[in-house]
Amino acid sequence: MAGPTLVIEFAEPVSSAALSEFSALMRGLSTHFEQRRDGYFDVNVPVERLGVEAAGLDAHEADGRRPFPVYLMGPGVGDESIFEAEHADEPAVEAVLGCKPTHAVNVSAGCNRGIDHVATALLTAAVLDVLGGVVKAELSEGQDAVVAGLPGVLDLTDEEYPMVLGTAEFLRAWVAQPGFRLVK
Repeated sequence: MAGPTLVIEFAEPVSSAALSEFSALMRGLSTHFEQRRDGYFDVNVPVERLGVEAAGLDAHEADGRRPFPVYLMGPGVGDESIFEAEHADEPAVEAVLGCKPTHAVNVSAGCNRGIDHVATALLTAAVLDVLGGVVKAELSEGQDAVVAGLPGVLDLTDEEYPMVLGTAEFLRAWVAQPGFRLVK
């Protein structure tokens, strides 16, 4: 069963130097690394490498097999039609970025256990540290009250499908909240 996805939005294309750093990050965090194209990685990331202690996790959760496809999308880097469809009308993202997003990175968990939600957020924070950008996360009912006062929140929408826009600092603060869980 596939797990949650977080999206990092960019105001400009990712440079080739940043793509090299992105690749090095994915390779360094992974026990399994496959690069399908520039900016598209199929990886397994042990939670310990993301700062999560293995104590208290069952063997399946801590065995290094947290699978993730992590990929850059947008003009010139594949998945252009999907990128355009997903970014057709997002005024909150445009307001925070100061323009319509040019590219995005999706970080998707391959599993849906609680640890996969934590790992997705922390892996996304690591990617933000390297590439910059703004993370976009959908919120479940009532989560807006939890995230509103956290550091690194850039915007909080109250649309039909509420979302929060934030930084790596925001993701790390959110993960530390009791009952943390991403929308799948």
